[in-house]
Amino acid sequence: MNEKMNGAQSLARTLVNCGVDVCFANPGTSEMHFVAALDSIPGIRPVLCLFEGVVTGAADGYGRVAGKPAATLLHLGPGLANGLANLHNARRAATPIVNVVGDHATYHLQYDALLTSDIVGFARPVSSWIHESKSAKTVAGDAARAVQAARSAPGGIATLVLPADTAWNAADHAAQALPDIGPAAVGTDAIENVAKLLRNGRKSALLLRGPALHGAGLEAAGRVQAGSGARLFCDTFAPHSELGAGRVPVERIPYFAEQIVAFLQGIEQIILVGSKPPVSFFAYPGKPSWCAPEDCDFSYLAQPHEDAVTALRDLADALGAPAEPALRIPLRLPGLPGGALTALSVAQVIAHLTPENVIFAEEALTSSLPLLINLAQARPHTHLPLTGGSIGEGLPLAVGAALAAPGRKVICPQGDGSAAYTMQALWTMAREQLDVTTVIYANRSYAILNIELQRVGIGSAGARALSMLDLHNPEMNWTQIATGLGVEASRATTAEEFAAQYESAMKNKGPRLIEAMI
Repeated sequence: MNEKMNGAQSLARTLVNCGVDVCFANPGTSEMHFVAALDSIPGIRPVLCLFEGVVTGAADGYGRVAGKPAATLLHLGPGLANGLANLHNARRAATPIVNVVGDHATYHLQYDALLTSDIVGFARPVSSWIHESKSAKTVAGDAARAVQAARSAPGGIATLVLPADTAWNAADHAAQALPDIGPAAVGTDAIENVAKLLRNGRKSALLLRGPALHGAGLEAAGRVQAGSGARLFCDTFAPHSELGAGRVPVERIPYFAEQIVAFLQGIEQIILVGSKPPVSFFAYPGKPSWCAPEDCDFSYLAQPHEDAVTALRDLADALGAPAEPALRIPLRLPGLPGGALTALSVAQVIAHLTPENVIFAEEALTSSLPLLINLAQARPHTHLPLTGGSIGEGLPLAVGAALAAPGRKVICPQGDGSAAYTMQALWTMAREQLDVTTVIYANRSYAILNIELQRVGIGSAGARALSMLDLHNPEMNWTQIATGLGVEASRATTAEEFAAQYESAMKNKGPRLIEAMI
């Protein structure tokens, strides 16, 4: 005989049945029945976040590492709207997420109370699936469909709107998981066509994304490279890649348009593997948006919804490639620097002292280039960047990654300006005792915008314009901010101080923040 349950309990039980075991939440009045359901339904871990941008960014980090969706719990339209920036990043990363957004009771909507809004309108730009539950008795089935949609290849954001009365009214039972809609098989014609292209003698490259950049996919790509001589590329902000010693080397496409043009010079054909043609991040006066050579041909081996891993294996076999990749990244650690603390010396310390198998949730921005150069031949690690370009995700991304892989240390190299967007994530790190080491690059500036100011054609900026890019008045003290939010923190002003503090963080578990005064 089934126990009596309400709609919220049927939702929570269904999420558990579908393999969702974490819920990042910033709830309000309309979500109280779901909050209460977490007491009676074991199997789902609630994680409180103090801002919705932390909720959604953490769900992105969790999904990228775990390969399955977390749930979010958001308070009506304004709560969802507060989380949209990092849902944009998650959409660009094809991260599976199930948003549960509370709403007024169905009968209350007619009165246009203050928090009434167009939730579906807010959700539409970032969601691959949206549904509004109309009855407590359908909530469970709606939730199962939401999880199925989120898990559908290549991964997406499913948003379920839960009116308050559908949460508190009686439900019949929970629903069971629906079959996954996995990646579609790539046909033999596509395999044979790409194999033929790679034998035609033209200068070729494979542009990889998604599962092609880690695990079996990366190994298969290495075999294709060995069998064809094609170069392996990835996007500037590829969502999830495995880097470092022992891994198959992949060349990262640069950030600026003219750098991309130079990087791709001489490439005659690009095979897309779960990716799109490379374009400039922004438009600039007098600079190209389309960055590939005019005579470069593009062909698809696998579209984002298709099985890139099997396609790469089949392609390697069709090429008669060796059983193992021919190229592996060697281990070459930089020496420990001394003297002034700079973005370069910070990168050298991190590369020298970071143990293997860590996860980098990286939003170093203008400091990222020396970091990535020094990490290229460091110990093997996982890299999660700012995939959608909407800054303020590094700290929340680290929260989600740490919860998805509790046995692995997470490093968050983070610019100080963008850290201010979601500094509340530090509180969640402390509350959950997450093994995250945050390195704040404290240059007291929106440094990237100083660069962009010149690139868009501004001849000379005045004092008022430059003040909009400066963070000195007043200065944020990140050691005090972190300590106030419950995270152990210290400040480094020299390379020696930073090395000592970072080494200590690597040897100990739990949340830690180092403010690097570069």
